Amino acid sequence: MTLHTHADGVPRCAWCAATPSYMAYHDHEWGFPVADDRRLFEKLCLESFQCGLSWRTILEKRENFRAAFDNFDHEKIAHYDERDVQRLLANSGIVRHRGKIEAVINNARRMSELLEREDSLAAWLWRFEPPRTPSPQMLTETEVSRTLSKELRKRGWKFVGPTTLHAFMQAMGLVNDHAEGCALRAKAEAARARFVVPR
Repeated sequence: MTLHTHADGVPRCAWCAATPSYMAYHDHEWGFPVADDRRLFEKLCLESFQCGLSWRTILEKRENFRAAFDNFDHEKIAHYDERDVQRLLANSGIVRHRGKIEAVINNARRMSELLEREDSLAAWLWRFEPPRTPSPQMLTETEVSRTLSKELRKRGWKFVGPTTLHAFMQAMGLVNDHAEGCALRAKAEAARARFVVPR
């Protein structure tokens, strides 16, 4: 993965140079570990909306998505019906794709089922954290993301392919894929070292 040095003199992963919103996301969110169920569920939903699109499209609409989907409260979304689907399809502030909208509703229901057996979504997801060793750069999926994808699909989740889940794992800090030489790589690794893995 290549680096980009911005006007502030800080070397960063090259992908974040595309837009200021990317840089803020890169510096403050991407690769830092998350244990909050709502944030994890939100990210799974947004990654599913990204399928076939750029993350920039989704990131720029993120606040619209949050407003449209009750701040990704899975309990509320689990009760959505066809009227909500139609409401969301009419919302020009989000990606209006029926299959993805219905997948979010389905996945909210599947999350409710998972929480009947597990203490939290976070505790379940972090079981799939790979060994904390330097990871190869520029992968689009891994054996771990394929395993997680298989487990979620077995439980009825949708739009959770291995590429989607690898991007999710990168973003939520289950792996640290900041490029070697990126100033945020060490900060993300320090955050991971302090992070108490939910059980």
